[in-house]
Amino acid sequence: MSDRSRASVCAIGAVVLMGWLAVSPAGAARQGPRAPRDEAPVVEDFVTRVNAYVVIHLQAERAAPKLPQEATPQQIDQTQRAMADRIQVARAGAKRGDIFTPEMTTLVKRILIDALSGPDGARRRSSIMDDNVKFVPLTANQRYPDDVALTTMPPGLLKALPELPEEMEYRFIGRHLILFDQHAHIIPDFIPDALSGK
Repeated sequence: MSDRSRASVCAIGAVVLMGWLAVSPAGAARQGPRAPRDEAPVVEDFVTRVNAYVVIHLQAERAAPKLPQEATPQQIDQTQRAMADRIQVARAGAKRGDIFTPEMTTLVKRILIDALSGPDGARRRSSIMDDNVKFVPLTANQRYPDDVALTTMPPGLLKALPELPEEMEYRFIGRHLILFDQHAHIIPDFIPDALSGK
């Protein structure tokens, strides 16, 4: 594995665990989310699953056609699709819940309820739903729909969720929270009805 690969995979573990497991001194301002100790194994497992996906992503990236410095939109699309094909083959048996386990799904939904309530909750929810699609059927490992615009993710909400490596993002499609591989343009996993509040 290259230095870049190792750095990318290790960084996500360090960042997420520091953000979730550090204990703030009494009275100190808390920066980012903190998980109760009984949730630490859930977050650690999520980190491990994300890291495993990133390894597959990086392997596909190395094998994909190299883009020229001034790549055309068509060349970028071809490279995305080549990467996606390799990832989808490597994860041929992928299913909903492989990364967002039931325990992590419950934890994320609780985070969303907290982040979307209170004084800023309505504004954040409105930002998410602005121009958001009503419903798109999803499966894990599928290509992100070409005719669906990427939603806005409020910074306050992103701060409340475990940080992801540069290859991945959180996005919403309708009421579903997805993991979005921005380089391969695919959806590794998702949480259905994440905005339902249940």
